[in-house]
Amino acid sequence: MPEPDLPTVGNLAALARLFETEGDDDLCVRWSRGPEADLGQAESSRDGLTGIALPGLSANSLRREPWWRDRSVRLWLARRLYDYEHLRDLRGPGVRPWVLRGREIARGPDNEPLVVDAEPLAWVADAVLHEARSLVDEQGSREWGPMDRRASH
Repeated sequence: MPEPDLPTVGNLAALARLFETEGDDDLCVRWSRGPEADLGQAESSRDGLTGIALPGLSANSLRREPWWRDRSVRLWLARRLYDYEHLRDLRGPGVRPWVLRGREIARGPDNEPLVVDAEPLAWVADAVLHEARSLVDEQGSREWGPMDRRASH
């Protein structure tokens, strides 16, 4: 259930506005049961392979790389969501994406940022995930897909 103080972005255009308004340097998306669950656990994640406690929340950076230049912000954000959408199913009921600003203190085992001092900014609605998937599919690349390890088994 959404937390009352956290707005929800309903489409990629709204996510792009948040991205451009907040600045992209420290913004991440996290796939979890939400800020209330995560921030109550001293901002720590666990390595899925070994169970080792990590020193921050595992998140996926939304930072736009310089080589992307002036290409579509919507497409950049779409691929960042598409890459990790499988985490919602993998991590179980109640898991959904939310955007946060955080301070990176380390890298996790998949080279993902581990962040602390998380400031929740918004939930990401399912409609955004559908829109992201459609936009990625429209690119027509047969060489590109999500970062889902389950697909390789």
